[in-house]
Amino acid sequence: MAWQQLTVTTDELSAPEVADYFSDIGAVSVTFMDAENEPVYEPALGETKIWSNTQVIALFELDTDLKLIKESVKQQFIDTPFKHWTEQTIADQVWERAWMEFYQPMKFADRLWVCPTDQGKVEAGTVCLTLDPGLAFGTGTHPTTALCLEWLATQPLAGKTIIDYGCGSGILAIAALLLGAEQAYAIDIDPQALTATHDNAQKNAVQDRLICVLPEHFIARQVDVVLANILAKPLIDMAGYLSQLLAPQGSLVLSGILAEQSEHVIAAYHAFVPMTSFQQKEDWVRLAGVKQ
Repeated sequence: MAWQQLTVTTDELSAPEVADYFSDIGAVSVTFMDAENEPVYEPALGETKIWSNTQVIALFELDTDLKLIKESVKQQFIDTPFKHWTEQTIADQVWERAWMEFYQPMKFADRLWVCPTDQGKVEAGTVCLTLDPGLAFGTGTHPTTALCLEWLATQPLAGKTIIDYGCGSGILAIAALLLGAEQAYAIDIDPQALTATHDNAQKNAVQDRLICVLPEHFIARQVDVVLANILAKPLIDMAGYLSQLLAPQGSLVLSGILAEQSEHVIAAYHAFVPMTSFQQKEDWVRLAGVKQ
């Protein structure tokens, strides 16, 4: 099966309305992309932030007349600035399988392998985490995830309890359990992430030691390690809360932070858990500290 794709560039005020109109007249999906390589950082809670010049990309069934769609949009938004209209036929494919061609086994700190199904590694002194691309973020390919996995693979985790806050695919919680942690709590605001985490835990035979929970259902307790690979603003907002979840001498690991945001995060945590470790990979940073 194939699809037709119609793309147009407009401004940030018009893009959401244009996207809604595409959906109203038959688009099966609509997405936004940056038209000019403009960085956008995480928005405030409840705010949707897109680019000054945004590509609105609409996918239609193959028999759709894109010329009529284009004219209808222009008539609906007479005063809206449009440029760079493009039409393209898109062949359908199994996206997860296509992604698998680029997803290969990865090794972290000579102790932890993360491998797709059927490509597991058996190597003395290492453990292997089986994980495939899916609905939730986190396969180890992104620098923030890699930074956290490298930290985990260098720690003595035997007998410890950890919290993976913003767990995504559950990769960090599952890695910690495979590396010797006794119990892990995987917390995420997205129910799909918790479903993916549970499935991945079963795949790695650690489901009996993992508890998946929405934040509002989590009963606060103190643990040995708290990992939070999310974004700078929520990390800053939750500085007091995340620090309270740590037992004395517990380790706090924060990532999802751009290098230029790191000083603000360090300042937010200074009164609770001084950040004494700073590691950078590409534009991203991992911070770590021990609660006194």
